Amino acid sequence: MKYPKTVESSATIRFQDCDPFNHLNNASYINYFMNHREDMLLKHYDIDIYKMAKISGKSWVVGSNQIAYLRPAFLMEEVVIQSELIKYDASSLLAEMRMYTKDKTQLKAIFWVGFVHFDLLTQKKHIHSQEFMELFSNILLPKEETLFEERVHSIKSKMYHSV
Repeated sequence: MKYPKTVESSATIRFQDCDPFNHLNNASYINYFMNHREDMLLKHYDIDIYKMAKISGKSWVVGSNQIAYLRPAFLMEEVVIQSELIKYDASSLLAEMRMYTKDKTQLKAIFWVGFVHFDLLTQKKHIHSQEFMELFSNILLPKEETLFEERVHSIKSKMYHSV
């Protein structure tokens, strides 16, 4: 089966997630990104992380994140969120997520989140199954840049300095 490497969804910025200036609150960006990724895992890869945790006692936990806020997202604005798996190993994943304007002409934020495969019963890191490793190899979309700051600079250069 062929799986998409880049997944995409839309969201509308809601009042309860905004600051007094009608900008999406900095912490709320992470919620929009994480909700997107959970929805896309289920829709495109048939991975229900909550069902998985309940049945097998295993899932992923966030181990790290980095975010760059490039342009504000505004109250009631429709945004497009894209995400990709950019790196993986036996027990961890690194995903890149980007938030754009509806027409994808402006990048609002970029987010790198590191996930650790985790056994909720033993409270320890867990090795991915062979099935997951095969899926990850099929959907991997590595980036040329290996450091977050380099990636942000590269994207900004391409989006805002191209003719």
